[in-house]
Amino acid sequence: MSIKYVILGYLSWQPMTGYDVKKIIADSETLPWTGNNNQIYRALVQLHTDAWVSKSIEEQDGAPNRHIYTITEEGIRALGEWVKTEPEVPQSKKTFLHQLRWADSLEAEEIDELLEAYLNTVGEKLFFLRVQADRKPNMPDRSMREKYLWEMIHKNGIAQYETELDWIRRIREELKELEAARRWTKL
Repeated sequence: MSIKYVILGYLSWQPMTGYDVKKIIADSETLPWTGNNNQIYRALVQLHTDAWVSKSIEEQDGAPNRHIYTITEEGIRALGEWVKTEPEVPQSKKTFLHQLRWADSLEAEEIDELLEAYLNTVGEKLFFLRVQADRKPNMPDRSMREKYLWEMIHKNGIAQYETELDWIRRIREELKELEAARRWTKL
C-alpha cells in the first residue's frame, strides 16, 4: 500500500497541511508508517506533481507559511480506483515470534518472563486502542456508513490484540504443563 493513497483519503475528508497529515498518521495504529516528514512531504510533492492535490499557501505573521493541500477531482478519481483494487493479504511480521522460535535455549522461568513481558506490552497496546476507539480521533463523520466502517477498523485492531493476549496466555499455561510433565517423568 502506498502512503500517497492514505494521504489522499485524509485529504478527501478535509484540506490539511503536511503537519496535520503527519499527526494523523503518527497517531494511527493501523498504518504501517511512522508518519515521518520525509515520507509525507515526498508523497505530497508527488501528489501535487500528479495534480491529485492542489496547494495553497497561507501566510502567517511570525511563523512559517502554511501549505494547505486539497484533493482535486483527479485525486478523488485516483483514490476511488485505488479503493477498488484487490486487497492485500494482512502481514504478520512480528519480531517476537523469532525470539520465541529460539527461546528453547532459555530456562522455563526465563521463557515465562519473556512471555509475561510480551503479554504486558500487548496489554498496554490493547488498552491504548480501546481508549483511542472510545475517543474516536480523526474520524470523519460524513455518513453513517463511513462512521460504521471506521468504528469497525478500530474493532479489528482491538480483536487482533485480544487474540494475541489469548494466544500468549495459552502458551504460558501449556508450557507450564509441559514443564510439570517433564519434571514428573524425571522422578
